[in-house]
Amino acid sequence: MAALPDPQSIEEPSYIDYETFLSPDFAPASFANSLVLATNNPDDSPLDLATPLSRVLFDAQEIDSHIDLLTTRSAVPLLQYTQSQTQASKAIVAQLDAQISSLNDSYKQLEKEVIDKHAEAEEIRQVALRLWETLRLGRSMGRCLQLGRQLQVQFSELGGPSTGKTDYGALVRCSYTILSLREVLDSRAPGEEGHGLDKLNAIKNLQDTVIVPIERRISEVSERLIREFAIPSNITFAQSEDARSRLTSAMSTLYLLSPSMGVQPEKWSPKLLLQALDTYVRSALQGSTAALSRSLGQLPTLDKSLVEVVSHCQNIASLELILEATEPPAHPFFPASAKKKQHSLIQLLLSRFETSSLISYFWRSMASNISARVQEIASRGGIVARTLRTNKNVVGDAIRQAVIKGGQTPNVFSSSKKKPSVETSWDREIAVMMGSVLNNIGR
Repeated sequence: MAALPDPQSIEEPSYIDYETFLSPDFAPASFANSLVLATNNPDDSPLDLATPLSRVLFDAQEIDSHIDLLTTRSAVPLLQYTQSQTQASKAIVAQLDAQISSLNDSYKQLEKEVIDKHAEAEEIRQVALRLWETLRLGRSMGRCLQLGRQLQVQFSELGGPSTGKTDYGALVRCSYTILSLREVLDSRAPGEEGHGLDKLNAIKNLQDTVIVPIERRISEVSERLIREFAIPSNITFAQSEDARSRLTSAMSTLYLLSPSMGVQPEKWSPKLLLQALDTYVRSALQGSTAALSRSLGQLPTLDKSLVEVVSHCQNIASLELILEATEPPAHPFFPASAKKKQHSLIQLLLSRFETSSLISYFWRSMASNISARVQEIASRGGIVARTLRTNKNVVGDAIRQAVIKGGQTPNVFSSSKKKPSVETSWDREIAVMMGSVLNNIGR
C-alpha cells in the first residue's frame, strides 16, 4: 500500500503557526480575542476590527494556497493511495460476503434446530409446571379435606348430654388433627405444602365451617372442664379417675392448641393452658376471700365460710397433685430436644405464680387480701369489731384448722411425696393467715 508524501518535504517553511491551530485545546473565541487585543488598545472606542479581520482572512488564504499547492503536487500519489485503499476494501468485502453468507446459513440452521425447538420445549415446560402445581395443590387440598373429615368424626366421638356418654379423650385427638391442619395451612411460602391453598374455595369453606368452629368448641369445653374442676371429700376411686381423665384431657388440649406460629421453641409457652389454670386459681382465691370477708363481719357464718374456703384449697391441692403427675403431651411443632425438658405441667404453673407450692400460694395470697378487710372492720368499731375481738381465739383456732384441712386431699389423689400428714407441714401458712386476721383485730 503506497504511503502519502510528507508535506514538509515538498513545502517551503510557512510563517503560520500550525501547532496552535492543531492543538487539542485550541479555542476559536480565545484566539479571536487575543488577536483583537494584539491589534488594538483596550481603551479605544470603538475597536478597530478591520486589522484582525484582514489578518485572519490572509491566514485563511495562505492556508488555502498551501492546500492547493500540496494537492496539486501530490495528486498522483493521492490517487494511487485511494486506488489501493479501494482495491483492498473490495477484497475484504468479497471475503466478508462469503463468511456472512455462511454465518447466515448457520444461524438459520441453528434457529431451526435449537431456537424453534427450545420455544416448543419451553412451552411444554410451562405446561408441565402448571400441571405439577395443580397436582401439588390437589394433593394438599385432598390431605386437608381428609383431615377435616377426620376432625369431624373425632369431634362427634366427644359426645354430649344428648348421647348420654362423653369421651373427653376425643378433645386431645381433635387437637392433634387441628395441629396437622395448621402444619399444612400455615406453610404458605413458595415451595411449601400449603402454598396457594388459601386461594381455594374448598379450603376456605373447610376453615369456616369445620376447623374454626370445632377448635373454638373444644377450647371452650376444655376451659369449662378446668373451671368446673372440684373434688368432693367423699369421692370414690372411679370418680377420681374420671375427674383426673377429664382434667388431663382438657389441659392437654389447651396445651396443644396454644398459639405457636412464629414463636421460637425455647420461648414458646402454652398460653391457653396457663391462662385457664391462672383463672381457676384466682377465681378460687377471689371466692374464698369474699366468703371469709363476709363471715368475719357475721361470725355465726364463719364455719360455713371456712368449709367453702377449705373446699377451694383442697381443689387446688388436688389440681397440684394431678399437674405433678401429668407430663406435657408430645407437641409435633416443638420436639423435646428443642425446648426445655419439663417432667410435669406443675412446673409451668409454679413458675407463673413464682412459688414452690400452690397451697402455700393460696393461703399467702388470701392472707394479703383478707388483711385489709379485717383492718376495715376493726377501724369501723361497733358490735362487729367487739364480737370479733371477743372471739379472737375461736377465730384463730378455726382458721388454723382450715389451713390444716385445706392441705389434706382425698386419699385417691394423695401421694406419699405430697400428702401432708402432720400439722407442722403448714406452720408458716397458719402463721401468715392467723397473723393477717388476729394481728389486725386489736385488743
